[in-house]
This record gives sequence, C-alpha cells and structure tokens, in this order.
Amino acid sequence: MAASIAEHGEDAFRKLFKLYKRRNPPPDFSEVINFSRPCKDKVFTCELNSTPISEEDVSKAGLRPVKDWRAFGLHGYPGFIFISNPFLPGSQQYWVKQCLKIYPQKPNVCSLDMHMSSVETENIWKKSIDAIQRKGCGKREPKTLLEKLRWVTLGYHYDWNSKTYSPDHYTPFPKELHSLSRILNYYRSDSSLGIHVDESELDHTRPLLSFSFGQTAVFLLGGTKREDRPTAMFMNSGDIMVMSGPSRLLYHAVPCIISAPAGNMLPPCLSQRLETEAQGDDIIQSVSEEDWDVCFWYLQTSRVNVTVRQVLASGQTFPSSQASHLSTDSCEKSEEGTQKNKKRKSESGYERDT
Repeated sequence: MAASIAEHGEDAFRKLFKLYKRRNPPPDFSEVINFSRPCKDKVFTCELNSTPISEEDVSKAGLRPVKDWRAFGLHGYPGFIFISNPFLPGSQQYWVKQCLKIYPQKPNVCSLDMHMSSVETENIWKKSIDAIQRKGCGKREPKTLLEKLRWVTLGYHYDWNSKTYSPDHYTPFPKELHSLSRILNYYRSDSSLGIHVDESELDHTRPLLSFSFGQTAVFLLGGTKREDRPTAMFMNSGDIMVMSGPSRLLYHAVPCIISAPAGNMLPPCLSQRLETEAQGDDIIQSVSEEDWDVCFWYLQTSRVNVTVRQVLASGQTFPSSQASHLSTDSCEKSEEGTQKNKKRKSESGYERDT
C-alpha cells in the first residue's frame, strides 16, 4: 500500500508523510526499512575509517570502538550513512539525562520562552518533578513544563522569523556535548517533524549528524525536490544518521513515533546501566535512580533527538558582522506546530552550538 502512494508525482513526499502520520486506521509499516535486518536490495554495508579516533576517546564519550559499529548506506542516496546503536551499555541514560535535566537550563533558549517569561521557564526539570510524581497517584494533572518542552538551543540561536543565525544571539555550549551534538529536539508521541531541508547554515560542506534516544520513529529521506519519492526507515534508540555530500540538502521528515509494544515500556538498551565506574576524565557518568525515574517516565511516550550542524566554515564570518565563532545548528519544525502557528510555534525544535 505504501509503495502505491509514494510514487513520483505532485508532492509525493507529503502523501507518504500523511500515510505514516495517520492514526486510524493505523498505517502499514511493512515497507519501512529496518536496519536490524536490512533488505539487501536497498541497503549495503559501509566500511568506516577508525584510524583518526582512538578507542580510548571513543569510549570516554560512551561509544563502542568504531571497528565494531554496524554502518549501512542506502542505494540512491550517496553520502547517507546509518549507524545502528554504537553506544556502550548504560551510556544512553547519561545523554538522556543531560538532554532533559541539564541542557534546558538557562541561559539556553527553549521553545517555552516564546510564550512564557524567563522566570517561569527557570529550571524546567525541578518544576516538573513534583507533578510527575503525583501523576502516578491516579489524579489527573496538567502537563508539566517537561512535557510541554519541544526544543532547546545551545550556542548560536536560530531566528525563526528571518530564517538566519546571528553572532549576537549566542550562549555557551556544554563541553561534553561537543563530542556528540549541537541540537536537541524533543518529540512526544503525538509529535512529528515536518518536511524540510536544512539549508540555513552558511556551511554545507560538513555533514549533518542525528542521534535518537527513546521510542522508535519513522524517518523519511527524500530527494532534492518534493516530487521525489522518499524512503522510509526506522530510527531506534541509540541509532545515528549521517547526511553528508549529496545527501546533506535532501528533504527529510519524521511523520510519527511508534510506541513500544505493551509490556515493553522502553527499548532494552535504555534499561542498561554502566558496566564500569566512570574514570576522572570520562564524559559519561552514572545517572542516579531518582533522575532516571523521571527520564524513564518521560521516555515511555517520547523521543529525544540530538542533531549536529555546522553553521560556519573555518575562517568564515556572518554577513555584515565580525563573528569569529564556529557553530552547528538545526532548524526543524513539526508538521503539527507549523499548522497551528506558521510564524512561531513548533511541535519539535531546532538548536545549535559552537
């Protein structure tokens, strides 16, 4: 059924997007590529160069040795690489906690700042904990700030109205996040990421990297035109996508999040704890049971996405400015948010960094 709808033609991408976003009747996912058991006529194995990075440095960031990564490419999409969960056991918990507890803190900018004061959005995590704990008591509680959160930006901040970056709109970027990403997007189970191309950055020579934690999502990768038929694939917790070269400026979207089957509230990889104690210079640290209880509750119906984008090339400056920073950014808007408020509000978000 999916194949018949996704042929070339007038906005073939949107037709497939609407198909997978549909709730009743639920869509047929049989045509969606699953990289845990890839289809050989669409997928091929990629060889990664592990020489530039030491196994020690990779391990400190919570990743397995590069030689052990399972990487794939897609026929017809040069420059696209899919890496199946290269994270060490327990390390995903650390990155989830950072995304939900640490990175939304001020001075970073978040989606809630668009319609709330900075005092109201101060320490989103702390203000949400009590309400989250009460939700288990059978009482109907309003949505917490954490549930309402859709994006957090770090480093250079994207202007939604002008669709540009500015050297004057910048906040410090966390050192540990340099090893993985620059942008965080928060997807609830009713969220989606609208059809778009990431072209606002001034440098398109560097690849776009995307990390996913939490529930499984369907990712659509299209061509350079909306008329090009997209390819659908599952993105599971811990998976990484690289869009480089010709694939850097392709249309893409996330039409839906697929909740885990009944009885399996989280993917097994998110239930794993660190196997060894962190050393002094390790990035990854153990997550307390109290913090993980909140993360666990959040991830039962959600997905967190971390995207890396390079805004400026080495030596490049912003137009009509003397900015000297390098940065990454993402400009991702959800389909639902765009329909509700085309000017400002988005269901998922964007972010950036140095």
